[in-house]
Amino acid sequence: MTSTPGHGGSASIATPDYWWYVARSDLLEATLRDGVDGSALALDMGSADGPSAGWFRTSTLRTVSLDIDPRGLGSDGVCGSALALPFPDATFDAVAAFDVVEHCDPEDVALAEVHRVLRPGGRFVMSVPAYTWAWSDFDVANGHHRRYTRPRAVRALRDAGFVVDRATYAFASVFPMFAAERLLRRARGARHDSAVDIVEVPKVPRPVNAALRELARADRWVLRRRDLPFGSSVFVAAHRPPD
Repeated sequence: MTSTPGHGGSASIATPDYWWYVARSDLLEATLRDGVDGSALALDMGSADGPSAGWFRTSTLRTVSLDIDPRGLGSDGVCGSALALPFPDATFDAVAAFDVVEHCDPEDVALAEVHRVLRPGGRFVMSVPAYTWAWSDFDVANGHHRRYTRPRAVRALRDAGFVVDRATYAFASVFPMFAAERLLRRARGARHDSAVDIVEVPKVPRPVNAALRELARADRWVLRRRDLPFGSSVFVAAHRPPD
């Protein structure tokens, strides 16, 4: 993650096999890989969330990793903030920000920084959590500032000077369970009133973890062919226009 005081690394560091992290990696690759494949130099923002971004690193010739939390960075990673990227203008051919921008405030500063470090024609791929109605104490604990609809995500990127190539929801196959869980959380009342260092993911029995992972794979088949009309995440592919 990147820019929320009090919030540190991703829970994926300790639980990389949790079904949601595995499924998200699969769905991100199916949806976004074609747009960044073969990029010469790429930036992986928020790369402490390593399990979801491995495919991005293998799709590029060289990838620089950046996160505000050094615990998920390798020896060649850069510790820094999405609000002030420590790179010159027009450095990268591609930038990824998977569940990062919702942690950044002001949002427009983070997106302006991505636009600045991208070369003209460079690609930007991102994911963000969906729907303000789904806000819960889990978002507070994770240090989120906002959740998105697809139109809201598209508008933010266009306002930052990007051309949006694709925007879709994801995790439609498990969406009924997601909606029920979030509504139940709200009915029970908040259990977190501030951001925590690393959020614990729910304890899920192995058979259920495997079943949810397989269920989410249905989205992959659809996303390879068309966009999804609803889901708990929004995926966006965009580019910086050529000068």
